[in-house]
Amino acid sequence: MADRRLQVFHAVARHGSFTRAAETLYMTQPAVTFQIKQLEEQFNTRLLDRGHGRVTLTPAGEIVFAYAERILGLSDEMETRIAELTDELTGVLTIGTSQTIAGYWLPMLLDAFIKKHPRVVPRVFVANSENIENRVAAHELDVGLVEKQSDDPTLECTLACQDELKVIVRQGHELASATSLKATDLQGFPFVDRDPGAAIRALAEDFFRRNGVAPETLNRRGELGSLPSILHLVKQGFGFAIVANAALNDYNNRGLVGISLEPRLFSSLNVLVPKDRFRARLHSTFAEFAVNMFSNMQVKPQAPAEVTGLTQSGVADS
Repeated sequence: MADRRLQVFHAVARHGSFTRAAETLYMTQPAVTFQIKQLEEQFNTRLLDRGHGRVTLTPAGEIVFAYAERILGLSDEMETRIAELTDELTGVLTIGTSQTIAGYWLPMLLDAFIKKHPRVVPRVFVANSENIENRVAAHELDVGLVEKQSDDPTLECTLACQDELKVIVRQGHELASATSLKATDLQGFPFVDRDPGAAIRALAEDFFRRNGVAPETLNRRGELGSLPSILHLVKQGFGFAIVANAALNDYNNRGLVGISLEPRLFSSLNVLVPKDRFRARLHSTFAEFAVNMFSNMQVKPQAPAEVTGLTQSGVADS
Protein backbone atom coordinates (compact mmCIF):
# COMPACT_ATOMS: atom_id res chain seq x y z
CA MET A 1 0.00 0.00 0.00
CA ALA A 2 2.86 2.40 0.84
CA ASP A 3 4.84 4.07 -1.95
CA ARG A 4 7.37 1.54 -3.23
CA ARG A 5 9.98 4.28 -3.59
CA LEU A 6 9.70 5.03 0.13
CA GLN A 7 10.07 1.33 0.96
CA VAL A 8 13.23 1.09 -1.14
CA PHE A 9 14.68 4.34 0.24
CA HIS A 10 13.98 3.20 3.80
CA ALA A 11 15.77 -0.11 3.20
CA VAL A 12 18.83 1.56 1.63
CA ALA A 13 19.05 4.10 4.47
CA ARG A 14 18.62 1.44 7.16
CA HIS A 15 21.28 -0.87 5.71
CA GLY A 16 23.59 1.85 4.43
CA SER A 17 23.97 -0.21 1.28
CA PHE A 18 22.23 -0.58 -2.09
CA THR A 19 23.38 -4.20 -2.27
CA ARG A 20 22.01 -5.16 1.17
CA ALA A 21 18.74 -3.36 0.45
CA ALA A 22 18.38 -5.23 -2.85
CA GLU A 23 18.95 -8.56 -1.08
CA THR A 24 16.41 -7.75 1.64
CA LEU A 25 13.76 -6.57 -0.86
CA TYR A 26 14.48 -9.38 -3.35
CA MET A 27 15.20 -6.80 -6.06
CA THR A 28 18.09 -6.23 -8.43
CA GLN A 29 20.53 -3.46 -7.53
CA PRO A 30 19.74 -1.46 -10.72
CA ALA A 31 16.03 -1.55 -9.78
CA VAL A 32 16.86 -0.19 -6.32
CA THR A 33 19.02 2.57 -7.84
CA PHE A 34 16.18 3.51 -10.22
CA GLN A 35 13.64 3.82 -7.37
CA ILE A 36 16.01 6.07 -5.38
CA LYS A 37 16.66 8.24 -8.45
CA GLN A 38 12.91 8.68 -8.97
CA LEU A 39 12.37 9.70 -5.34
CA GLU A 40 15.23 12.22 -5.49
CA GLU A 41 13.79 13.67 -8.70
CA GLN A 42 10.39 14.02 -7.04
CA PHE A 43 11.87 16.04 -4.16
CA ASN A 44 14.37 17.75 -6.47
CA THR A 45 17.19 17.14 -3.99
CA ARG A 46 19.82 14.56 -3.17
CA LEU A 47 18.76 12.24 -0.32
CA LEU A 48 21.79 9.94 -0.11
CA ASP A 49 25.55 10.45 -0.17
CA ARG A 50 27.44 7.60 -1.79
CA GLY A 51 31.08 7.13 -0.96
CA HIS A 52 33.76 5.14 0.86
CA GLY A 53 31.75 1.94 0.53
CA ARG A 54 28.89 3.30 2.64
CA VAL A 55 25.66 5.16 1.92
CA THR A 56 24.76 8.00 4.31
CA LEU A 57 21.79 10.35 4.57
CA THR A 58 21.89 13.99 3.54
CA PRO A 59 20.00 16.50 5.74
CA ALA A 60 17.01 16.14 3.39
CA GLY A 61 17.41 12.37 3.53
CA GLU A 62 17.21 12.45 7.34
CA ILE A 63 13.81 14.16 7.11
CA VAL A 64 12.49 11.75 4.47
CA PHE A 65 13.75 8.75 6.47
CA ALA A 66 11.95 9.88 9.65
CA TYR A 67 8.66 10.30 7.78
CA ALA A 68 9.19 7.07 5.82
CA GLU A 69 9.44 5.09 9.07
CA ARG A 70 6.15 6.55 10.29
CA ILE A 71 4.37 6.13 6.95
CA LEU A 72 5.51 2.53 6.43
CA GLY A 73 4.65 1.60 10.00
CA LEU A 74 1.14 3.02 9.69
CA SER A 75 0.68 1.36 6.30
CA ASP A 76 1.59 -2.07 7.73
CA GLU A 77 -0.69 -1.54 10.71
CA MET A 78 -3.59 -0.49 8.45
CA GLU A 79 -3.23 -3.51 6.18
CA THR A 80 -3.07 -5.85 9.15
CA ARG A 81 -6.13 -4.34 10.81
CA ILE A 82 -8.15 -4.61 7.59
CA ALA A 83 -6.99 -8.20 7.02
CA GLU A 84 -8.08 -9.08 10.55
CA LEU A 85 -11.66 -8.11 9.67
CA THR A 86 -11.75 -10.98 7.16
CA ASP A 87 -10.41 -13.36 9.83
CA GLU A 88 -8.04 -14.81 7.22
CA LEU A 89 -4.27 -14.61 7.42
CA THR A 90 -2.56 -13.49 4.22
CA GLY A 91 0.76 -12.09 3.11
CA VAL A 92 4.47 -12.87 3.01
CA LEU A 93 6.05 -14.17 6.22
CA THR A 94 9.85 -13.89 6.44
CA ILE A 95 11.34 -16.59 8.66
CA GLY A 96 14.94 -17.00 9.75
CA THR A 97 16.10 -20.41 10.87
CA SER A 98 19.26 -22.27 11.79
CA GLN A 99 20.63 -25.15 9.70
CA THR A 100 19.34 -27.96 11.94
CA ILE A 101 15.87 -26.49 12.32
CA ALA A 102 15.63 -25.81 8.58
CA GLY A 103 16.57 -29.38 7.73
CA TYR A 104 14.65 -31.38 10.32
CA TRP A 105 11.95 -29.25 11.98
CA LEU A 106 10.85 -26.50 9.60
CA PRO A 107 9.32 -28.67 6.81
CA MET A 108 6.77 -30.19 9.20
CA LEU A 109 6.00 -26.79 10.71
CA LEU A 110 5.43 -25.07 7.36
CA ASP A 111 3.35 -27.96 6.03
CA ALA A 112 1.00 -27.79 9.02
CA PHE A 113 0.82 -23.98 9.06
CA ILE A 114 0.19 -23.53 5.32
CA LYS A 115 -2.54 -26.17 5.36
CA LYS A 116 -4.28 -24.09 8.00
CA HIS A 117 -3.50 -20.72 6.38
CA PRO A 118 -3.14 -21.35 2.62
CA ARG A 119 -2.88 -17.66 1.65
CA VAL A 120 0.33 -17.13 3.63
CA VAL A 121 3.57 -17.21 1.63
CA PRO A 122 6.63 -18.19 3.72
CA ARG A 123 10.00 -16.74 2.73
CA VAL A 124 12.82 -18.59 4.53
CA PHE A 125 16.36 -17.40 5.26
CA VAL A 126 18.86 -19.99 6.62
CA ALA A 127 21.95 -18.97 8.61
CA ASN A 128 23.54 -19.57 12.01
CA SER A 129 21.61 -18.63 15.14
CA GLU A 130 23.59 -15.46 15.86
CA ASN A 131 22.93 -14.14 12.36
CA ILE A 132 19.20 -14.91 12.65
CA GLU A 133 18.95 -13.23 16.06
CA ASN A 134 20.58 -10.05 14.71
CA ARG A 135 18.31 -9.91 11.67
CA VAL A 136 15.13 -10.35 13.73
CA ALA A 137 16.30 -7.57 16.06
CA ALA A 138 16.92 -5.37 12.99
CA HIS A 139 13.37 -6.11 11.71
CA GLU A 140 14.78 -7.74 8.58
CA LEU A 141 12.99 -10.99 9.52
CA ASP A 142 9.53 -11.41 11.05
CA VAL A 143 10.23 -14.54 13.11
CA GLY A 144 13.40 -16.42 14.06
CA LEU A 145 13.78 -20.10 14.92
CA VAL A 146 17.12 -20.61 16.66
CA GLU A 147 19.00 -23.03 18.90
CA LYS A 148 20.01 -20.50 21.51
CA GLN A 149 18.22 -18.36 24.04
CA SER A 150 18.48 -14.65 23.39
CA ASP A 151 19.24 -12.02 25.99
CA ASP A 152 18.58 -9.16 23.54
CA PRO A 153 16.16 -6.81 25.36
CA THR A 154 14.45 -5.90 22.05
CA LEU A 155 13.43 -9.52 21.37
CA GLU A 156 10.80 -11.81 22.83
CA CYS A 157 12.35 -15.30 23.14
CA THR A 158 10.11 -18.32 23.85
CA LEU A 159 11.49 -21.78 24.56
CA ALA A 160 9.62 -24.43 22.57
CA CYS A 161 11.55 -27.64 23.27
CA GLN A 162 14.99 -29.17 23.66
CA ASP A 163 17.09 -31.60 21.66
CA GLU A 164 20.06 -33.60 22.89
CA LEU A 165 23.44 -32.86 21.36
CA LYS A 166 25.48 -35.96 20.55
CA VAL A 167 28.90 -36.84 19.29
CA ILE A 168 28.60 -38.47 15.88
CA VAL A 169 31.15 -40.74 14.22
CA ARG A 170 30.91 -43.18 11.36
CA GLN A 171 30.37 -46.87 12.06
CA GLY A 172 33.67 -48.59 12.79
CA HIS A 173 35.26 -45.48 14.30
CA GLU A 174 37.37 -46.00 17.42
CA LEU A 175 34.74 -44.15 19.51
CA ALA A 176 31.68 -45.81 17.96
CA SER A 177 31.28 -48.46 20.67
CA ALA A 178 31.26 -45.98 23.57
CA THR A 179 28.04 -45.61 25.56
CA SER A 180 28.93 -42.04 26.54
CA LEU A 181 31.90 -39.70 26.10
CA LYS A 182 33.53 -37.19 28.43
CA ALA A 183 35.20 -34.05 27.16
CA THR A 184 38.63 -35.54 27.85
CA ASP A 185 37.75 -38.65 25.80
CA LEU A 186 37.54 -36.50 22.68
CA GLN A 187 40.92 -34.79 23.00
CA GLY A 188 43.22 -35.52 20.11
CA PHE A 189 40.56 -36.89 17.78
CA PRO A 190 39.95 -34.93 14.55
CA PHE A 191 36.93 -32.63 15.05
CA VAL A 192 34.61 -31.18 12.38
CA ASP A 193 33.16 -28.07 14.00
CA ARG A 194 30.37 -25.64 13.17
CA ASP A 195 31.05 -22.08 12.03
CA PRO A 196 31.55 -19.24 14.56
CA GLY A 197 28.15 -17.83 15.54
CA ALA A 198 26.41 -21.21 15.44
CA ALA A 199 24.53 -21.98 18.65
CA ILE A 200 25.66 -25.61 18.75
CA ARG A 201 29.30 -24.52 18.49
CA ALA A 202 28.85 -22.15 21.44
CA LEU A 203 27.19 -24.87 23.52
CA ALA A 204 29.92 -27.39 22.66
CA GLU A 205 32.70 -24.94 23.52
CA ASP A 206 31.06 -24.19 26.85
CA PHE A 207 30.75 -27.95 27.52
CA PHE A 208 34.45 -28.55 26.85
CA ARG A 209 35.51 -25.53 28.87
CA ARG A 210 33.42 -26.51 31.92
CA ASN A 211 34.75 -30.05 31.78
CA GLY A 212 38.43 -29.27 31.74
CA VAL A 213 39.23 -29.01 28.03
CA ALA A 214 40.12 -25.65 26.48
CA PRO A 215 38.25 -25.42 23.13
CA GLU A 216 41.32 -23.98 21.40
CA THR A 217 43.23 -27.22 22.14
CA LEU A 218 40.76 -29.36 20.17
CA ASN A 219 42.00 -30.96 16.95
CA ARG A 220 39.71 -28.97 14.64
CA ARG A 221 39.96 -30.22 11.06
CA GLY A 222 37.32 -27.88 9.68
CA GLU A 223 34.71 -25.23 10.51
CA LEU A 224 31.63 -25.46 8.31
CA GLY A 225 28.37 -23.53 8.12
CA SER A 226 26.67 -26.38 6.25
CA LEU A 227 25.26 -29.20 8.37
CA PRO A 228 24.93 -31.62 5.39
CA SER A 229 28.62 -31.03 4.62
CA ILE A 230 29.57 -31.82 8.21
CA LEU A 231 27.54 -35.03 8.14
CA HIS A 232 29.14 -36.04 4.83
CA LEU A 233 32.67 -35.48 6.14
CA VAL A 234 31.94 -37.51 9.28
CA LYS A 235 30.59 -40.36 7.13
CA GLN A 236 33.84 -40.27 5.18
CA GLY A 237 35.81 -40.70 8.40
CA PHE A 238 37.10 -37.12 8.47
CA GLY A 239 36.52 -36.89 12.22
CA PHE A 240 33.80 -36.55 14.85
CA ALA A 241 31.21 -33.80 15.11
CA ILE A 242 28.63 -32.63 17.64
CA VAL A 243 25.10 -32.27 16.26
CA ALA A 244 21.50 -32.24 17.41
CA ASN A 245 19.87 -35.64 17.77
CA ALA A 246 17.25 -34.62 15.16
CA ALA A 247 19.92 -34.96 12.46
CA LEU A 248 20.42 -38.63 13.38
CA ASN A 249 16.73 -39.43 12.86
CA ASP A 250 17.06 -38.77 9.14
CA TYR A 251 17.08 -41.91 6.97
CA ASN A 252 19.91 -40.45 4.87
CA ASN A 253 22.21 -40.41 7.88
CA ARG A 254 22.35 -44.14 8.41
CA GLY A 255 25.93 -45.23 8.88
CA LEU A 256 26.48 -42.64 11.60
CA VAL A 257 26.62 -43.47 15.30
CA GLY A 258 25.35 -41.01 17.90
CA ILE A 259 26.88 -41.05 21.40
CA SER A 260 25.70 -39.04 24.39
CA LEU A 261 28.09 -36.68 26.11
CA GLU A 262 28.80 -37.06 29.83
CA PRO A 263 27.24 -35.09 31.37
CA ARG A 264 24.52 -34.94 28.73
CA LEU A 265 24.18 -31.74 26.72
CA PHE A 266 21.02 -30.20 25.24
CA SER A 267 20.24 -27.40 22.85
CA SER A 268 17.02 -25.42 23.04
CA LEU A 269 14.71 -24.57 20.15
CA ASN A 270 13.54 -20.99 20.60
CA VAL A 271 11.13 -18.73 18.74
CA LEU A 272 12.13 -15.07 18.39
CA VAL A 273 9.96 -12.06 17.53
CA PRO A 274 10.63 -8.34 18.06
CA LYS A 275 9.14 -6.72 21.18
CA ASP A 276 7.16 -4.18 19.21
CA ARG A 277 4.30 -2.01 20.36
CA PHE A 278 2.42 -3.23 17.33
CA ARG A 279 2.95 -6.67 15.83
CA ALA A 280 1.17 -8.08 12.81
CA ARG A 281 -1.28 -10.86 13.65
CA LEU A 282 0.40 -13.08 11.06
CA HIS A 283 3.72 -12.87 12.90
CA SER A 284 2.19 -13.53 16.33
CA THR A 285 0.03 -16.39 15.04
CA PHE A 286 2.96 -18.15 13.39
CA ALA A 287 5.20 -17.71 16.45
CA GLU A 288 2.52 -19.16 18.75
CA PHE A 289 1.82 -21.98 16.28
CA ALA A 290 5.54 -22.87 16.18
CA VAL A 291 5.89 -22.92 19.97
CA ASN A 292 2.81 -25.12 20.40
CA MET A 293 3.76 -27.54 17.62
CA PHE A 294 7.35 -28.00 18.74
CA SER A 295 6.29 -28.37 22.37
CA ASN A 296 3.85 -31.13 21.43
CA MET A 297 6.28 -32.93 19.14
CA GLN A 298 8.88 -33.67 21.76
CA VAL A 299 8.95 -34.42 25.49
CA LYS A 300 11.51 -32.22 27.19
CA PRO A 301 14.38 -34.22 28.73
CA GLN A 302 15.13 -33.90 32.42
CA ALA A 303 18.78 -32.85 32.31
CA PRO A 304 18.75 -29.15 33.09
CA ALA A 305 22.29 -28.83 34.37
CA GLU A 306 23.63 -28.69 30.82
CA VAL A 307 21.03 -26.33 29.32
CA THR A 308 21.95 -22.73 29.88
CA GLY A 309 19.09 -20.69 31.29
CA LEU A 310 16.66 -23.59 31.79
CA THR A 311 15.09 -25.00 34.90
CA GLN A 312 14.39 -28.67 35.60
CA SER A 313 10.94 -28.40 34.08
CA GLY A 314 12.49 -27.20 30.80
CA VAL A 315 10.91 -23.77 31.19
CA ALA A 316 13.05 -20.66 30.82
CA ASP A 317 14.04 -19.00 34.08
CA SER A 318 12.12 -15.80 34.65
